[in-house]
Amino acid sequence: MHGLVIRSTGSWYQVKTDDGRLIDCKIKGNFRLKGIRSTNPIAVGDRVSLEPNAEGTAFITGIDDRRNYIVRRASNLSKQSHVIAANLDQCFLIATISHPATSTIFIDRFLATAEAYSVPTRIVFNKTDLYTDDELRTLDELTALYESVGYPCHRISAIDGKGVDEMRHLLDGRITLFSGNSGVGKSTLINAIDPDLGARTGAISAYHDKGTHTTTYSEMFPVGRNGYIIDTPGIKGFGSVNMAPEEVSHYFREIFRCSADCKYGNCTHVHEPGCAVRRAVEEGRISLSRYTSYLNMLDDEHENKYRAPY
Repeated sequence: MHGLVIRSTGSWYQVKTDDGRLIDCKIKGNFRLKGIRSTNPIAVGDRVSLEPNAEGTAFITGIDDRRNYIVRRASNLSKQSHVIAANLDQCFLIATISHPATSTIFIDRFLATAEAYSVPTRIVFNKTDLYTDDELRTLDELTALYESVGYPCHRISAIDGKGVDEMRHLLDGRITLFSGNSGVGKSTLINAIDPDLGARTGAISAYHDKGTHTTTYSEMFPVGRNGYIIDTPGIKGFGSVNMAPEEVSHYFREIFRCSADCKYGNCTHVHEPGCAVRRAVEEGRISLSRYTSYLNMLDDEHENKYRAPY
């Protein structure tokens, strides 16, 4: 028996079989012993093989090869990874200028990881109805920056509906991951796109101005014409996994392009003479914030290094 993982709670998985049934599953006992250094060897979006049992549930006995996935360093087990979702057509990184503020380091870390694992990503700036004039200017600056690098940016308000129709159109026929910090309004946006989905929403913590974790597990919802949304718990830090320092620049598009003009082929873009990347930063052709994020990722071997302040 074969199927698609549509929900993961950490210990149980719900699988939609190829003949349309929904079956609750657990991982076969020895599955975790196959060299998978991950807190969750199975993720929403995986195609899996099942072995039904007499109780009406099933064991997951195998996983198909993934065409791509989004992974980050596990929060409490820095040597392990956490696969957020697999087999994606695209990702919407939901970000906010305020209420709460999404840091550029978080955005850049996510984009670099998506680049490394071949997941096309759009940045969706939510809560535009709340922004002050200064915050709208910041939004203009960030939109100009990321679109110049090659990432499409969208401005929406899940509350007043601005930009939601455009989102619906982009979801048709695609499996789309919604990800971002806690409190940026992922579940509210999903409800605005399709109120029948019933994704949970929650209030912003007034004390910290950071969101509460209203989505506690990952789940896939059908939407539009043959599309799926994957809703995931909000995340705070985004640590890279299995990304050697010499590879990091490959996943910053503008740094990688510029590095072809460096004097040394193995330039780290930190201290070497004749570095075209540092020259481009000094001349304003590469954003200082993106370069800072690049330097931040070079040192990810240190536990909790990636937990940048908001």
